[in-house]
Amino acid sequence: MNDKHYFEKIFSTQRMDKYFKRYPGNEQKAIEHYQLNIELSESFYSILSIFEIALRNSLNRELSRKYGDSWYLTIGSVSGLNSLSKNINKAKQQITSRNEIVTADKVVAELTLGFWVKLLNSEYERILWKPLRNAFPYVEKNQRQRHRISAPINKIREFRNRVFHYEPIAWNLSKLEEIRNSIYNVMSWLNIDLPYFAITIDKSKNAIEMMKRKLQNFNSATHV
Repeated sequence: MNDKHYFEKIFSTQRMDKYFKRYPGNEQKAIEHYQLNIELSESFYSILSIFEIALRNSLNRELSRKYGDSWYLTIGSVSGLNSLSKNINKAKQQITSRNEIVTADKVVAELTLGFWVKLLNSEYERILWKPLRNAFPYVEKNQRQRHRISAPINKIREFRNRVFHYEPIAWNLSKLEEIRNSIYNVMSWLNIDLPYFAITIDKSKNAIEMMKRKLQNFNSATHV
């Protein structure tokens, strides 16, 4: 079972190719690295979920203050925000397809992280940034600029998508530590106490350290 042919058959040649190319002539190291990548991805689940839920709830709070609790029904008709209707309508359709009643809470939960992050893009800055900047109350006022906030959040979104689409994240552990620090930093912008809660269930730091040790062993071991 633990050979190249089996893993390429089950997980696809394209997915496994980067691992086997990294360890030419040593299939077992390639397979173990793939397994370790899965474990490492799993370790980020808790802080990514905390980040995502806290972000959307904070942005929803400010949208509700600006446009009312049912903002999702009217925001698409605001000049310059028409493009948001597609995402909102899709979320509503997914709710009704489950024979559920569309409510504000359900729409907020159904909308993707991509939708919430998109609200911070430059195309909506003139309309949305003034109310949405209040979603980050713990950012110093002189630092509370749209691009300073949206840039790291977009990088976290890209990383989150890699994790949830089962892509490799274990090539550059220094960058992985940077993204972990960025997740905690954004949490602190949303709520100053949130990182203290997150760290109590976070397994990513230990997983990164474990990965470092494993890779050192890979590099120091003699090829069979």
